[in-house]
Amino acid sequence: MEPYAVDIDPEQIVRWITDEDHATPCKFRIAASRTSEHRAIPLDDARLGDEEREDLTEIATVATLEIAPVPASDGWVLTVTVEDEIGPRPARAGMREIDLASFYDQFVRTGRGTASVAAEVDGPEGEVRLSRLLDAVATTGTRLRRTPRICQKRLACQCRLEPDHGSL
Repeated sequence: MEPYAVDIDPEQIVRWITDEDHATPCKFRIAASRTSEHRAIPLDDARLGDEEREDLTEIATVATLEIAPVPASDGWVLTVTVEDEIGPRPARAGMREIDLASFYDQFVRTGRGTASVAAEVDGPEGEVRLSRLLDAVATTGTRLRRTPRICQKRLACQCRLEPDHGSL
């Protein structure tokens, strides 16, 4: 997979994918997770000894949303990452899967932290398909008008959301 430049606001992508997933389930494989990371705080204070410095850490929560086409052979992956150093903390450490609504509500809508978008494509066909998707995201901002279809593969349908049009 090759990196692909994305210049679209992460919040716009998440809102668009939420609406798209509601309108046409099973079109995308959507996986969201969050994890906590303990990090040392860089301190130059000479008054603190090594033990005190080791006791001071910050906890950052990193949430990741991975979006890929179904079928995966379409050749692209879009990843939205939000790093939040002051937001909600999971009750237990480690990686935890969350749903798309939680990803949006806890990490994107709040506006805290640093959000970024990255993409990877597999060959020229994947680049063309991802480019079309990003054009749709950039030009619509809301759900594309399509007739919802019935999902044949229940395992691929991970998120069932009602779009929050009030926050758009």
